[in-house]
Order: sequence, then C-alpha cells, then structure tokens
Amino acid sequence: MSAARLTIFARWPEAGRAKTRLIPALGAEGAAALYRRLLEHTLREARASGLPLELRVTGGEPARFHDWLGGDLAVVDQGEGDLGARMARAAAPAILIGSDCPDCDAAMLRRAATALERAPAVVGPASDGGYYLLGMTRPMPFLFHEMAWSTEAVLAETLRRFGLQGISPAMLPELGDIDTPADLARFPRFAQ
Repeated sequence: MSAARLTIFARWPEAGRAKTRLIPALGAEGAAALYRRLLEHTLREARASGLPLELRVTGGEPARFHDWLGGDLAVVDQGEGDLGARMARAAAPAILIGSDCPDCDAAMLRRAATALERAPAVVGPASDGGYYLLGMTRPMPFLFHEMAWSTEAVLAETLRRFGLQGISPAMLPELGDIDTPADLARFPRFAQ
C-alpha cells in the first residue's frame, strides 16, 4: 500500500455553520447533529483503514477536536482561503476526503491507497458531479485554483485539468454523498 496520508477535512459542528444546505430540512441543530454523526463515522472508517491519518480542521481550535475525537489524532488548522486553497496545503502523497460520503469505507480508502501505487492520482466521483476522494502522489496545485467548488462541474473540470497535464488518474466507483435534503432519503441511518 502507498505511503499516502489520509487527510480528512472537517469543520466544528456548530449549528448554523455545518451542513447549511440541510438546514431547511433538519433545522440548524439537526444539520449540525447530522454533521457530527457523519464525521464520527468517517473517522471510524479512516482508523479502520490502517492508513496514516490527519484531520485538517476549521471553525474550532484543534484542542476542541482532540477533546471530541481523541488525542491520538494529528489535528492541523486548515488555514485561510477557499476550499481549493485549503486542500492545496495538504502535503502529498495524500488522500483527501470530507465527511459527507458514508459509503466511503475503510476498504474504499485502502483501495485508493493501492491505486496510488500505480497511478499518480486517484479520484472517487460523487453522484452529484463532484468527488468524495482525491489522492495524489505529488503536489498538483493546478487542481485547486479557480475551481467552482460545490457545483456539479467539479469532477468534469478536475478530469479536464488532469488531461491538460497528461495525467490519467485511477478512478474509484461513483458513490453518493449527503449535501442536500434530497440526499437524506438515500442514507436513512444518518438522517435521524
């Protein structure tokens, strides 16, 4: 398996700031509670994968994340900027994920790490036109600048940019994620 570090991007589950597109369906407290469950689930799967792990956080001091999720974690502040700027700071080799794809389990994470042994990059496409996972063997800043994040164009634009660089990423299976009220029906165990 590759030496890639699994980097989870996380935010403090503050009501009104976490999973904001779900507030109309769940309310601010409900959306924050859902986010807490999703991040805890993601962290369980990440630990089970056996990959080196790092949590990159925003919206709360790293110590608060340690208190909540365990002091054994490497916790780093994401820093300033849009999502792309924050993702670009993760040191390669790395596998980057969020916490909104419940089906991205330990086996899928190990599969991504194995893919990086034979390809310079790996992508896990999300059913909404984005991606749930991005892995790189080396820094690839061209993937992160001037991207229309949180749109259905992210995956297509990412693949286009890989093509312009002559890079053929390994592709994982498409999975669904939880971003909008319509997504909740596919993941009832998290929607409670």
